Formats: sequence, structure tokens, C-alpha cells
Amino acid sequence: MEPRPPLPPFTRESAIQKVRLAEDGWNTRDPARVSLAYSEDTKWRNRAEFPVGREQARALLERKWKRELDYRLIKELWAFDGPRIAVRFAYEWHDDAGNWYRSHGNENWHFNEQGLMTHRHASINDEPISAADRKFHWPLGRRPDDHPGLSDLGL
Repeated sequence: MEPRPPLPPFTRESAIQKVRLAEDGWNTRDPARVSLAYSEDTKWRNRAEFPVGREQARALLERKWKRELDYRLIKELWAFDGPRIAVRFAYEWHDDAGNWYRSHGNENWHFNEQGLMTHRHASINDEPISAADRKFHWPLGRRPDDHPGLSDLGL
């Protein structure tokens, strides 16, 4: 597997870059593409699921984006140390009945020397919101550089 820069140990700048690259990847909603950022033996904790390996992580993402429609995500660096990064995030989505949610969470990441994520521990809470309460209004895909981040939005 090709290295996926930036590589650990992270500086503040490279950690911010790694977080934005992860956000950009997840906003594609492409499970095959996103799963390539994780090691073959990656271990996840995602809500009540505990996938092991890239293939199980990809399958989780496929299920996720079939249920979480019009998904838009913002991630923000919380802390970093050596090969580890902690982020907080929020994303907005709706279900097939048109009910909107803002999901808030924290993730702890650990990377190997190739820059692949070997561990992803996520804690996530879903908040029902009205369509009028949405704050993420960019076209599906990458968040524009001039769109406010979580802190700017008061989230």
C-alpha cells in the first residue's frame, strides 16, 4: 500500500491537514474510496458496531450511507500526539422518511507509519432537528473552504 501523507508523528499543521483529508473523503460518501485510508487490519468502535479489517469497515460505511441520506460532515482537530489524533465532528443527514438529524461525536485515531488509520474509536449522538435548523448547506461533496467550521457555527 502506498503511504498516505501526512505521516506521523503529526505536527499541528499536519494533524489539521489529516483531519481535513478525512472529512473530504467521508463527504464523498464512497465506501470503497474511504476504506483505503484504513489499514487492512483496522479496528473500529462505531456506535454499537465493532468492525475489524478494511472490508468490514467498508461494509459499515455502505450501510451507513444507505440510511443517512444527503450526508454532510465537518470535522475539527481536538488534540494530537505522535501517531494519534482526536477529533470532534458533526454531520447532518435525513432518513428515508425526511426526518433530519445532526449527529455529534468524537473520534480517537491511531495511525501506522504509512499514514493508514489502524484504530478508530467513535462516540456518536443523534439530535433530531428540523430542516430549518440545518447549518450545513453546501452542495453534496467537499465542504467549501469558506464554509464555517464547527467552532464558527457554535457547535
